[in-house]
Amino acid sequence: MFKKLRNLARTRLAGNLLYRILRSYSATFRLTVVNENQWLNDLAQGRRVLLCVWHQQFFSVIRHFKKYEKYHPSLMISKSLDGEIITNIAKRSGWYAVRGSSSRDGGIALKEMAARLKQYGLAGHVLDGPRGPAGVVKPGIISLAHATDAVIVPIFIKAEKAWYFNSWDRFMLPKPFSRVSMNFGEMIKLPPLQLETDFENQRLMLDAIMQPYLKS
Repeated sequence: MFKKLRNLARTRLAGNLLYRILRSYSATFRLTVVNENQWLNDLAQGRRVLLCVWHQQFFSVIRHFKKYEKYHPSLMISKSLDGEIITNIAKRSGWYAVRGSSSRDGGIALKEMAARLKQYGLAGHVLDGPRGPAGVVKPGIISLAHATDAVIVPIFIKAEKAWYFNSWDRFMLPKPFSRVSMNFGEMIKLPPLQLETDFENQRLMLDAIMQPYLKS
């Protein structure tokens, strides 16, 4: 039964309906956006920007991310059934879905992400998606930032009141009418890789920046 419902959610009609429901629900949030103008100004001046967020917190950004549609942004989404559902939502939010993940066609997807980021200047990345482990930055974002000379901009979501699901990522769903803050961190420009250990050190550095904002 559950599989049939998930297959139904893949259809265009269901995708439109689901997107409208999510946007309507998200509209109840009392959203505060912090430190957005800095990277938007740099983007307008031709700098490439790579936004990143934990899988746990990405629901909260869906409605606001419609604002960036004019930049033709990209987002890597897995080729799973759940990924198909998320793709429908991303497309209606104005984001281009690049299909692939660390476990399936990841290299091909990263190349497409890099090409689009170079062309349009903006992309998003779910740091520990699509299946975790939760709270561990995967290496893809470091590779992508170096391949495109993009700055990384972390996103931290806080909700006054929220439900946390019993899922691998402890998925967060803010409660209706809750105060939600979307904080953009300082832009991170990775230095060139010189030593064999630099890549892993940069991944660990981003891990350390993001970890304090993850709900366990």
